[in-house]
Amino acid sequence: MCGIVGTLNLTKAHPIQESTLRQMLGMIRHRGPDQFGLYLDDLVGLGNARLSIIDLGGGQQPIGNETETLWIVFNGEIFNYVELRPTLEARGHRFATDTDTEVIVHLYEEYGTDCVQYLNGQFAFALWDSETETLFLARDRLGIRPLYYTVQDGALIFASEIKALLADPRVPAALDPVTLDQIFTFWSPLSPRTAFQGILTLPPGHTLVARRGRLFLERYWRLDFPEAGQEPRRPVEEYADELRTLLIDATRIRLRADVPVGAYLSGGLDSSTITALIRRYTGNDLETFSIAFTDENYDESGFQREMARFLGTRHHQITCTHDDIGEVFPQVIWHTEVPIMRTSPAPLFLLSRLVRDHGLKVVLTGEGADEFLAGYNIFKEAKIRRFWARQPDSPWRPLLLHRLYPYIQELQEGGRYLTAFFGRRLTDVHAADYSHAIRWHNTSRTHRFFSRQLRASLNGWDGPPTSKITLDERFFRWSPLAQAQYLEITIFLAEYLLSSQGDRVAMAHSIEGRFPFLDYRVVEFCNRLPPTLKLRGLQEKYLLKRAMKDLLPEQVWRRPKRPYRAPIHRSFFPGGRPLDYVEHLLSPQVVAEAGYFNPRAVQRLVAKIRRGGPVGESDEMALAGILSTQLVHQLFIEGFRPRPPLTAEDDVKVVARGPHARRGDVLQVTGGGRQA
Repeated sequence: MCGIVGTLNLTKAHPIQESTLRQMLGMIRHRGPDQFGLYLDDLVGLGNARLSIIDLGGGQQPIGNETETLWIVFNGEIFNYVELRPTLEARGHRFATDTDTEVIVHLYEEYGTDCVQYLNGQFAFALWDSETETLFLARDRLGIRPLYYTVQDGALIFASEIKALLADPRVPAALDPVTLDQIFTFWSPLSPRTAFQGILTLPPGHTLVARRGRLFLERYWRLDFPEAGQEPRRPVEEYADELRTLLIDATRIRLRADVPVGAYLSGGLDSSTITALIRRYTGNDLETFSIAFTDENYDESGFQREMARFLGTRHHQITCTHDDIGEVFPQVIWHTEVPIMRTSPAPLFLLSRLVRDHGLKVVLTGEGADEFLAGYNIFKEAKIRRFWARQPDSPWRPLLLHRLYPYIQELQEGGRYLTAFFGRRLTDVHAADYSHAIRWHNTSRTHRFFSRQLRASLNGWDGPPTSKITLDERFFRWSPLAQAQYLEITIFLAEYLLSSQGDRVAMAHSIEGRFPFLDYRVVEFCNRLPPTLKLRGLQEKYLLKRAMKDLLPEQVWRRPKRPYRAPIHRSFFPGGRPLDYVEHLLSPQVVAEAGYFNPRAVQRLVAKIRRGGPVGESDEMALAGILSTQLVHQLFIEGFRPRPPLTAEDDVKVVARGPHARRGDVLQVTGGGRQA
């Protein structure tokens, strides 16, 4: 895993500044502390920070083709590079390294921008074709690896993280009010927006070509589901066997590395599945890692230890307290670069540090199973509400909802509140947002904290959620479950789960996560399944349980889904008293100066928490969202401080052309010593 940066002159002939690229790489040193690389000519500058995992000695970037007309900087892994390379060699391509990175270069020579169709991996890369003066950017199908860009003063500037963009003096920093509205509704930005005005994310499954001063954005992959009722029908055991076969291979190829590979073990079905497949079908001497909580409302350590004993792994555990979450939250926001409505990334930040401290760089995890095999309660909730909508006056049907959210206190206090909460727009079953309407309505209640100036800057954007989302043109032909999955995947998966709760907190400690359930072959298989094989009655991930029941303890595969959560207000107000930085950031003066929130409304929330009474779900989200927004403002706008650039002590490879080269040579810089 790595980080990439770069700049391309589009309409102005800016000098390509090596010092700026070194500063940008210094901002993302945590993504790749092992080696660095630069490519420079009179039009483009590329940079790479490398976390060496494959071909440790020979994979330093940038990497070129045989004629040195193509150069790439790459973040990610191509898991099927072993299978792709012989075909390319048979077509006459000559390789200089054993890396997966070089495979992309030769695929581009062979297929042009269609090369991404051949890649099974998680990636973001920039490839410069000096002959045609074309820059080609690409991001993997599901957005596992990030890539951000902006156009400033006639130049395209891109990077794996926004903080690297802000290190270029041409890039201004200002929070986007529209994105704040999105986060305080959907929990995440809507791609391609980011938290910052003028900075975009390359959407998952897209490429960007920059040529002759113009940008061409193209989608090469998208989610697809059969029309409702047209799903292929086969015996359940055939489906179960195929799913297991796909998962075995997806897991096997994600173990390809020249360093040890570990696994996260949460104690649930998904991570247990991946860990069991590693133990059963490979010879890996596996180390597993998990989070325990001192707060028993969030703790699953008993299941984790039981699964580790069952599989015989060397297991490591970190125990997370309320104080731990509050203490690391500012560091978490430095890495997420976006306001968040949960504290869940904080324990995962601590978990990745545990992995690093045990000398590992790579872990396999179970992300993706809930999205593609219908594991979340939101899918069950929509199904119950549709069932209830057939008899909207029934006093009994809504009681099924009690089973889904035992951790939300308000929903357990009486049938009247529950009916009112979930009965909103109950019979509007044909609405596009039916599955998510309750969540989005509940989250959007936090808008009451917005300041007058923030509301004014939205200029009419602060409307109903359905006015803000873009749907696939085939959306209404899919089953209700497929529609719900589409919303969850396109809105929540890439821009929150795989970013704030995935890539960013893992790479903060130079840890690469790999996700067998997000192998595109597994994803496309799951999307074709009949809905009843994903959600049978109220049993989630039905087919996965059928496929894995002989490899897992019964208490694991029969166990109901328990969502991963972390405490919020108790982490910031231990004993009812706010942490020092929390008290400062939520003070009336500081809130007013930032300008995003109403100071009086924030103070009422603070007073409520200080009193020690029950804090509802909406207030918990508001607290996390307000505090993280204040942190983003403090860290990236009011007090942004560039980290040190690369130094003479760093191992840096420089490929220089044109005015940057001495006599046109390719230059190698290692530990500050320049060698032609």
